[in-house]
Amino acid sequence: MASRLDSVPNRRAIVDRRALADVIAVIDGSGTDLRQQLVAILKEALEAGRAEIADRLMLNPSRGLEAASAQAFLVDQVLRLTFDFTTQRLYPVSNPTAGERIALLGVGGYGRGEMAPYSDVDVMFLTPWKQTGWVEQVIESMLYTLWDLGLKVGHSSRSLDDMVRMATSDLTVRTALLESRFVWGDRALADEGLARFHREVVAGTDKAFVAAKLEERNERHRRMGDSRYVVEPNVKEGKGGLRDLHTLFWIGKYVHRVDSAAGLVETGLLTPEELHQFQRAGNFLWAVRCHLHLLAGRAEERLTFDYQREIAERMNYATRPGRSAVERFMHYYFLQAKTVGDLTGLFLAHLDEQFARPGRRFTLAAIPRRPRKLNGFRLVRGRLALPSDDFLEQDPVRLIEMFALADRHGLELHPAAVRCARRDARLIDAKVRRDPRANALFLDVLTSPRDPETVLRWMNEAGVFGRFVPDFGRVVAQTQFDMYHHYTVDEHTIRAIGLLAQIDRGALKAEHPISTAIIRQIVSRRALYVAVLLHDIAKGRGGDHSVLGAEIALQLCPRLGLTPAETETVAWLVRHHLLMSATAFKRDLSDFKTIQDFAAAVQSPERLKLLLVLTIVDIRAVGPGVWNSWKRQLLTDIFEGAEEVLRLGHKQTGRKERVAAKQRVVAEQLGWNEAAFAALARRLPEAYWIAEPGDILEANARHVAAARDQQLSIAASVYPERGATLVTVYASDHPGLFYRIAGAIHLAGGSIIDARIHTTRDGMALDNMLVQDPFGRPFDERKRLDRLKAGIEDALANRTRLPERLAAKPLSRTRAEAFPIAANVLIDNRASNRFTVVEVNARDRPALLYALAYGLFQSKVTIHSAHIATYGERAVDTFYVTDLLGAKITSPARLKSLEKRLLEAAEGIAETVAA
Repeated sequence: MASRLDSVPNRRAIVDRRALADVIAVIDGSGTDLRQQLVAILKEALEAGRAEIADRLMLNPSRGLEAASAQAFLVDQVLRLTFDFTTQRLYPVSNPTAGERIALLGVGGYGRGEMAPYSDVDVMFLTPWKQTGWVEQVIESMLYTLWDLGLKVGHSSRSLDDMVRMATSDLTVRTALLESRFVWGDRALADEGLARFHREVVAGTDKAFVAAKLEERNERHRRMGDSRYVVEPNVKEGKGGLRDLHTLFWIGKYVHRVDSAAGLVETGLLTPEELHQFQRAGNFLWAVRCHLHLLAGRAEERLTFDYQREIAERMNYATRPGRSAVERFMHYYFLQAKTVGDLTGLFLAHLDEQFARPGRRFTLAAIPRRPRKLNGFRLVRGRLALPSDDFLEQDPVRLIEMFALADRHGLELHPAAVRCARRDARLIDAKVRRDPRANALFLDVLTSPRDPETVLRWMNEAGVFGRFVPDFGRVVAQTQFDMYHHYTVDEHTIRAIGLLAQIDRGALKAEHPISTAIIRQIVSRRALYVAVLLHDIAKGRGGDHSVLGAEIALQLCPRLGLTPAETETVAWLVRHHLLMSATAFKRDLSDFKTIQDFAAAVQSPERLKLLLVLTIVDIRAVGPGVWNSWKRQLLTDIFEGAEEVLRLGHKQTGRKERVAAKQRVVAEQLGWNEAAFAALARRLPEAYWIAEPGDILEANARHVAAARDQQLSIAASVYPERGATLVTVYASDHPGLFYRIAGAIHLAGGSIIDARIHTTRDGMALDNMLVQDPFGRPFDERKRLDRLKAGIEDALANRTRLPERLAAKPLSRTRAEAFPIAANVLIDNRASNRFTVVEVNARDRPALLYALAYGLFQSKVTIHSAHIATYGERAVDTFYVTDLLGAKITSPARLKSLEKRLLEAAEGIAETVAA
C-alpha cells in the first residue's frame, strides 16, 4: 500500500517531516515540558496539513482516494516524528537488547492507507517477546502525545506470539492485521510478524474466513437497513457502501494473497472493466465520506438530508429541468451503490464456484427434477448457464428469456451468465423491444405467480430491465429528496410488485383480507401488474408524474401485448394512483359527498378493486413503518362506501344500514339496556357513527356515561393499533376549544397525528385525538398520561396562560428544516354540501396544528372535523369548517382573509398568539 501514499501529489505541501524534524531537534527541556513542546509543534503541523488536504478537496471535490491517502500520509509523518522523539529524546537507550525492539504498524483502514478527516488511527505496537520496561514507557508516552494532539487512537500492544494467538481466535483482529502496514521502527520485526501471520494464521483457513466475513456482512446489512437504496445511507457501513468494497478486497487478499484491487483481475474474480467500476465507486464514496466528515466536524458516516444538499453543492452538481442538484447527486450515489452491489454478487458467486466441490452444489432434494426445455441454455450445478460466450449475442431476445427461464424453473443464474448479460445488455435495441416474443417473456416475468420481485431485481442489477424498458431505466437509482420515501424509485417499484405478488398468492391474507379476496375477482390481472410497474415511472421529469406516467402507459402497454381495454385501464390507474389515498387521508369520509365524488371519478367496481390493491402496495413499498392500522381502516371505509355507491347508484341506501350495524355491535359490547343506549344514539350524529371504529365507539360511550353531567371530562389511554395514545375530550362546546387542546398537548411534549372532532346534538364536544411523543411513541406511563390530562384541563379551564408558555417553549430543530417547502392553503366549497373544506400544506414542525387551529379561531369559524396527514417533512392538515351560524363561508373577502391568516400560521409568522 505504500505506493498509494507515494502517489499523493506535492506531499511536502501537506507536511515536511524533515523540516519539522529540524525544528524539533533544537527544542530544549526535560520530561513533560519537552513532550508538551513537541505536541505544540506537531499540532500546528497537523492542523496545517488537514487544512491543505481540505483545500485540495474543495478544488478537486471528486478526488476521494487522493484525499483519503493524503490523510494517511499526514498521520504517518506525525507518528514517525513522535516515535523518533520518544525513543531518541525522551527515553534514549544506547545499547538496546534484543527485546527492546518495537515495530509500529498501521492496521485497518489506516493500514490500508485510506483515512477520512476524523477516522480513528488504528495502530499496533509489535514487540518480539513480552514487553520490557523501556517498551512500556515508549508506548505510554507515544499514546499520551497522540491523545494530546486530539487524535482518536485505536491501539494494541502485542508480542509476536500474542499477535498469532489473537488473530487465530478473533476475526476482527485477523481482518485488521490483513491490512497491516509497516509505519516506523524495526522493519525486520514487522516483516517477521507478517510472515508468521500468513504462515500460522491465514494458511488453510480460506473457507472459514470467507464464510465468517459474509455472515458479518449480512448482519451489518440487517442492522443498517437491508437495502442499498435507503435514502439516508450510511456511506461506510451501509449496503453498497465502502465496507462492502473492503470486504471484497479482504476476501480476495485472504484467498489469493493479492496486494491491491488490481490483483483481483489476475485471479479472474474481476474483469478489467469491473476493476475500473470498483475503483470509480471507491473513489466517489471516499470523496463523499471526506466531505461528510469535514462538514460535520466529526466522524459522521450517515448521509442525512441536511448534508446531502451541502455535499451536492461542494461536488458541483447543478440543477437541471425536473431534477434538483441534490437529486442528481444522490442519483449518482445510488448508481455507485448499485455498482458495488453488482460487483459483490458476481464476486461472491465466483468464489462459491471456486470453493464448491464439482457437481455437489445442490442436493437432489433441492432440485427434484431437471428442467427439460431450456431452449439451448445449460444447467451447471443447479444454475442456469450459457453454452457459449456469444450465446446472447446470437439472439439478444435471450437476454429476456434467460430471466424468464430462471423464474419458470426456480433457478439461480450462473455468475458467468450474469456477467455476459451485463456486458451484452447494450444489444437490446428498438428491434428487440418491439419483438413480440421478448415482450411476452417480459410480461411472463412481471406477472409471475412465483417470485417476480427477485427476478426483476436480477434483471435490474444486470442492466437488462432498464434497457428493455428505457423509461424504467431513467428512474434506476432515482431519489426523491424528501423524508417520506425510504427508497429509490426503482427499488420502491420492484418492492411494490413483490408485495402485489404476495397478496396474489394469499401470503398476506391476515394483513390484507379484503385485497386478498378481491384480487381473485379481478379480471384485469395483467393490467394491475403493469400499472404497479408504471405508477411512478415518470418521476424526476418535472410536471405531474401521474399525468406523464399515463402517457407512457398508452405507448408502452400495446408493445407489451396488452389489449386496448387493458391499456386504457393501466393509463387510468397510473393517472389516478394517488386518488384513493389522497381522499381517504385528507377528506372526511363521513361526509357522503366525499364518497360520491370519489365514486364518480372511479366509475366502475373493477377499477375500484384495482385501485385499492395498487394503493396498498404503493403505500407499503414506501418503507417500514408507513403502513398502519389507521390507514388500513380508512382505505377499507372508502372502498366499502364507494362500492356501495357504484353498486346501488347515487343513493345513501346502505349508509343507514351501516350505522345501524355498528350501533348493534356497540350495544352488545356495552351490555346496556335498550333505553340507555337509544338515548346515547340519539345524541350523536350519523357522521360520528360512520367516522369512528367500533372500539373507539365503545370507549366513547363508556366515557360519556361516566362523565354524567360534568362539563369537562378527559380520558387518555394507549391505543396500540396506531402506536399512539388516544386522548378523548368530552366538554361543553365553545369556540377555540380545539386550539386550546392542541396547545396543551404540545406543551406536554405531544404531537397530534390524527383528530376527529364531533359535536353532540345537545351541544357537547366529543373529540378523539391520537397523540405521540417526540420520538413517535405513545405516552404509556401513568405519570405522563396524568400530566397530559392535567395540561388539557388547565388549558380549557383557563388556569394557565397558554400563549406565554407556548412562546417560552423553544421549538426543537427538526430534520424537516432541510427541505424548502412553500406553504399553501386550498379552500374548496365544492367538496362538501355542508362544509367549507380548507387544506393546508406546510413543512411539518412542532405546534403547527396549534397555530392553524388558532388561526381558524381568529377567523371566527367553527371546526367540524380535522384530518391530519404527514408525508415525511410535509404536513397536510384538512379542516371541515363553517361560520359561527353553521353555514359555508362564501364571502370572497372573508375567504381571502382566512387564506392569509392560515398562510401566516403555516409559515410560523404569527407564532405569538393570545388565548
